[in-house]
Amino acid sequence: MSFSEAEVQSARGAWEKMYADAEDNGTAVLVRMFTEHPDTKSYFTHFKGMDSAEEMKQSDQVRGHGKRVFTAINDMVQHLDNTEAFLGILNPLGQKHATQLKIDPKNFRIICDIILQLMEEKFGGDCKASFEKVTNEICTHLTNIYKEAGW
Repeated sequence: MSFSEAEVQSARGAWEKMYADAEDNGTAVLVRMFTEHPDTKSYFTHFKGMDSAEEMKQSDQVRGHGKRVFTAINDMVQHLDNTEAFLGILNPLGQKHATQLKIDPKNFRIICDIILQLMEEKFGGDCKASFEKVTNEICTHLTNIYKEAGW
């Protein structure tokens, strides 16, 4: 993983805008994922009964999970210039999702793409472009973790 200092600063600046409203943006990402890709909701037993986007937006569980996702990404973004620390955050999350939760790895690309779409909608194409390498790194490393776990 190699980010130039300029890429690190640009990615952090882009993410800072999204993370400033982590709960609402995290919720928006999950609601979009669940409505555009309803099969992703099947991994969350406590979300299954929620059918409308409005119901999901109001759910404490959806809001809490959206914020957890954004907090984990924020932790990674703070370590873009330190591969060991970045992977120290990502590896346990990947292991848990692969071995305990058994989440299909394609869902990580889906959620990363939705994050990028929301970034572009809210803050423009430059913001999205500044963060694409981060989502690619996250997805690449998660794919490797899944391969090592036998997926």
